[in-house]
Amino acid sequence: MLRGLDFDARLMAPGPSGAYASVMEVVERRLVAGDGFSVADVRREGNGDWTSLEPSAEVGVMFVRNGCFRHADALLDPASVYVEPPGRAGRSFHRAGADDRWTSFRIAPSLLAGGAAAALPAGAVFSPPFLDLEHRRLLSLAYRAPEQVTVDQIVALVVAVLDRLGLPRVAAGRESTTVQRHRIVDTVREALALDPRIRVVQLARQAAVSPHHLSRIFAAETGQTISAYRNCLRARVALERVAGGERSLARIAADLGFADHAHLTRVVRRQAGAPPSNLREVLRFGA
Repeated sequence: MLRGLDFDARLMAPGPSGAYASVMEVVERRLVAGDGFSVADVRREGNGDWTSLEPSAEVGVMFVRNGCFRHADALLDPASVYVEPPGRAGRSFHRAGADDRWTSFRIAPSLLAGGAAAALPAGAVFSPPFLDLEHRRLLSLAYRAPEQVTVDQIVALVVAVLDRLGLPRVAAGRESTTVQRHRIVDTVREALALDPRIRVVQLARQAAVSPHHLSRIFAAETGQTISAYRNCLRARVALERVAGGERSLARIAADLGFADHAHLTRVVRRQAGAPPSNLREVLRFGA
């Protein structure tokens, strides 16, 4: 029986030592709950830094829509999606004052063919535009017409994410070199998520490498140039703001470092296949 729900689940979070000294809240608004699946809009609130969630018997898929935070050993931003196997619950680290938002899809392992969930690894992958757009379409549908969200739609989305877990993320190399490369690229991804206007020279300075070396290893790690990754992030943050009800494309363009709203429109069209004005109603979940 499919039903739409509307409630906040506020989760207390322990600090790094495990004690409940640094408290924050994760506000989860569950939009749809069906037979073996659910869809929720999740936001981080409060002044603390750590969250710890109870293990779930379901497969969890987290699409980040805004912000940048660590979950388990992965850095998550709006260009990434995280898979949580059943029975496992990773802790998350959020910056104080951050506006971290994500969509949580949960699905029963029995809905995945061949017992795939049993051997499912936890991990993050980069989400291509078509996958991010489909997740946003389903989020909007869950807000506006939850009875129209079907298990087939959720299964198709989750399977598409799981298929990407098999993609290689970096070229082969010595373990120490690979770890260092991960660290450098994560530093740059975090800086871009916090300020998409930051330039490559500044990014290289923060990562303590040359711009040329940074460009090479960033492309090897993510499969994209820094410029393409920046545009991916900016387009997704812009879609989040449009979906939330913001009307001024000029203001969004200025905030995200676009030359003007025409530049914003071109980038979003390239990323999502349509200009933001056309996607406003399709993705809407705000006022």
